[in-house]
Amino acid sequence: MASILDEYEDSLHRSASVPHSRASLGIPHSGYVNARLEKETPIFNKQRIDFAPPEKINSLVVSSNQLCMSLGKDTLLRIDLGKPDEPNQVELGRKDEAKVYKMFLDHTGSHLLIALNTSECLYLNRSVQKVRALSRWKGHLIESVGWNKFLGSETNTGPILVGTAQGQIYEAEISVSEGGLFSTNPDQYFRQVYTLEEESGPAPVCCLETERGIEGKFFIIATTRKRLFQFVGKVPEGAEQQGFSSIFATHADHLPSFREFPANLGFSEIAFYTPKLRSNPRSFAWMMGNGVLYGTLDYSRPDSILSDERVWVYPPDIDITVNKPISIVLTQFHFLLLLPDRVKAVCTLNGQVVFQDLFLEKFGLLTRMIKDPTVQQIWIHTEKVVFRYHVQRESRDVWKMYMNMNKFDLAKEYCKDRPECLDIVLAKEAEHCFQNKRYLDSAKCYALTQNYFEEIALKFIEAKQEEALMEFLIKKLSNLKPFEKTQTTLLTTWLTELYLNWLGVLEGDPSQRNLYLDTREKFRTFLSSPKNKDCLFNNRASIYELLASHGDTEHMVYFAVIMQDYERVVAHHCQHDEYDEALNVLSRHRDEKLFYKFSPVLIQHIPKKVVDAWISMGSRLDARNLIPALVNYSQSASTQQINEAIRYMEFCVYELEETQQAIHNYLLSLYALCRPDSLLSYLEQAGKNPNRIHYDLKYALRLCAEHGHHRACVHIYKVMELYEEAVDLALQVDVDLAKSCADLPEDDEELRKKLWLKIARHVVQEEKDVKKAMACLSSCALLKIEDVLPFFPDFVTIDHFKEAICNSLEDYNKHIEELKREMEEATQSAKRIREDIQEMRNKYGSVEPQEKCAACDFPLLNRPFYLFLCGHMFHYDCLLQAVFPNLPAYKQVKLEDLQKKLAATSQPSKSHHHPKDADSINLGKGQQSREQIKADIDDIVAAECVYCGELMIRSIDKPFIEPQKYEEEMQSWL
Repeated sequence: MASILDEYEDSLHRSASVPHSRASLGIPHSGYVNARLEKETPIFNKQRIDFAPPEKINSLVVSSNQLCMSLGKDTLLRIDLGKPDEPNQVELGRKDEAKVYKMFLDHTGSHLLIALNTSECLYLNRSVQKVRALSRWKGHLIESVGWNKFLGSETNTGPILVGTAQGQIYEAEISVSEGGLFSTNPDQYFRQVYTLEEESGPAPVCCLETERGIEGKFFIIATTRKRLFQFVGKVPEGAEQQGFSSIFATHADHLPSFREFPANLGFSEIAFYTPKLRSNPRSFAWMMGNGVLYGTLDYSRPDSILSDERVWVYPPDIDITVNKPISIVLTQFHFLLLLPDRVKAVCTLNGQVVFQDLFLEKFGLLTRMIKDPTVQQIWIHTEKVVFRYHVQRESRDVWKMYMNMNKFDLAKEYCKDRPECLDIVLAKEAEHCFQNKRYLDSAKCYALTQNYFEEIALKFIEAKQEEALMEFLIKKLSNLKPFEKTQTTLLTTWLTELYLNWLGVLEGDPSQRNLYLDTREKFRTFLSSPKNKDCLFNNRASIYELLASHGDTEHMVYFAVIMQDYERVVAHHCQHDEYDEALNVLSRHRDEKLFYKFSPVLIQHIPKKVVDAWISMGSRLDARNLIPALVNYSQSASTQQINEAIRYMEFCVYELEETQQAIHNYLLSLYALCRPDSLLSYLEQAGKNPNRIHYDLKYALRLCAEHGHHRACVHIYKVMELYEEAVDLALQVDVDLAKSCADLPEDDEELRKKLWLKIARHVVQEEKDVKKAMACLSSCALLKIEDVLPFFPDFVTIDHFKEAICNSLEDYNKHIEELKREMEEATQSAKRIREDIQEMRNKYGSVEPQEKCAACDFPLLNRPFYLFLCGHMFHYDCLLQAVFPNLPAYKQVKLEDLQKKLAATSQPSKSHHHPKDADSINLGKGQQSREQIKADIDDIVAAECVYCGELMIRSIDKPFIEPQKYEEEMQSWL
């Protein structure tokens, strides 16, 4: 193990120059670059609003980018922050000494409530300019409003809750008419639903909040100076418009659940945090005398929505008797406290002050802090200045706090896009798990860090935690890049060694049987992993050596199967006499080469199953390559076992229709050795045509002769057309077999007669059976009694031949008579021929002057012509033109040659002026040659009428227009 670790470390140093290879395996977290290119902006970034109010600011509210502020005694300024250059100023129209006490703006920014210190309340809608007094609200100093976020719209508030300074909670609803003008009573109703009390009696309702949970359940949170109340109840589906009276009615006889703290600021304030894309708050912070009660909101709880509560006490520099906090705002991970001259941000995870912003005295005392819940902006104002805070990347350092609290999952969640921070968290988590002896979890985390591989591996080795080390190596291996082949090879080999060691330890302990099976399954999964396949295949020799050194033949076979090294698998089974398993592997993977290699061994032990496997492979196996296995097997096996070899050869011959001579020859040898009856039927089925026989005739003849199969030899002689040898051998077996052989040479009567004479001689001289000899005469018409007589001994009486001699004499007489009749017929035929010749000499034909050539339709007598017996007449040149193209090539050549000779023997043109007796001048040999040439030309050209002879019949399939002239002819018709 140590050597493998050393090799791995060397590989890391060698790969240090390869890009990313070191970072992917062994660089500590300090390898990350933490330098910032520019100064990081603070989480809470303050901005002073460029606004100089003409009068002092009494109150300011903001929601949905709608800002409303009360200026002086009678002015209200509304600003759409999307259009800050278009402010809207509204006059309250009050002539008395009334002042704005508080303002409340709903979540849509449409409904503004203005509470006056004279216990009156005004209403202003965003779409109108006129402020309306709410007459039903008169006489109540409004401290808080719980807006309806579920039914509220731009023209209707829906049922809302209103808290007063006297402790009463009222339910009310405000509506704007469709025309945009107020009705006579914009406040639809105003009825009391509950009264909040402390130990001293009714107390001001500092805050109100309504939230809807699951299954129609509503939660109402109300606070006084020291208490936080919860009202829980269901509103029937469809009855939400009826308000919350039913929820408060359930608590008429008993107090609702509440939290109470002894200290008192004289007021309290609660803030909520609502994540983006969510409608319900996720957490709350209640500012009261003892500090800030912080917790989350769990809407699935039946009786209380508050969860994970804890109290963060105020920082030491806050004394509630001197500089008590004024307002509170809650963000995702911080709550901000507003003091008269500063703002403090406290982390909700650890209660530490992470931000403090001190305001200059020239701005005046800070009056109020409020957050726009829709855009997550925080607003602070004094009587003459307005500030705004932007919250930027609030979660940037949260991971550190979660890490220090050992909440590693949350820490990783908040730094997953910052690898350098994630590495620190993983290293801390790994160390934490290691210290708490959670070694497997530690290994998983260490594998994801950039810490040095060697240090971590040695750490687990020193702790003797091989299982954790294996887990670490597995995770590390899964994180390697494809180009890190050396590291992959070393890790794979090391893991194999560890697995084998661990399996060896567990296998010897019966009490660890389940763990052994589980580990074995993991090892097999590791070996069969597609990601490790290439590495294992390239280093399979080393893996085989490791498996062999541990004596783990089971996994050696398993690994060989994965590597598709079926040769090793089959060899293993054969070495352990597991022949059926070996054959199963061969049959399953159907590798022809493996069949050829292992068949000689397998057929010695399970011949029937092996032959069945061969047959199932069909034509994929070349039977010639299996013959050596069958030969070795048949030489040492019994007749019953040889039958399996015959079965496969018959399958090849009859089913696969193999034509290879070696296969047929081997089947012949098996038949000759064990099945003589099948031998003859095979030979007969193969036929008698030597060109269609697939076995070697000479080999078959020698084989059959060696084993004394004479009938088979006779059949082979017949196929080889060695009829004399066939008859000679057949006479040793059966005379009838010899007779069948003697009739085979049908075209050679002399040979047939010779063969039959052999049979007769054998019957007479060997069997001495005269009657059978006479039967031979009747079986072959070529034999006569005189041919057979020399074979009989002298003492044989004529009585045995009387009938045969008489039959022979009768045959001779019949033959003589037949010859006489043929002679007479020949004489008559010769006479008729002489008469026909004489008649032909005297035959003539007449030609009228108007007769025309049948070919050119010109007068016939103008040129030399031919007259045929059929009546057709042709000019010489017309007939030659019609006949020549249809003559065979050799006759065309001969005709051209005769024409040249005729032209050479022609008389000169001046001979026309010679006297008549000039024709008699040369009557010698030259003139006779010219006549003979003419006769030869006539024999070729005028052998038959061109219209009535065979020439017309042969040209019946000839097209009227030659193919090469077809296009030209077709164009001529267009």
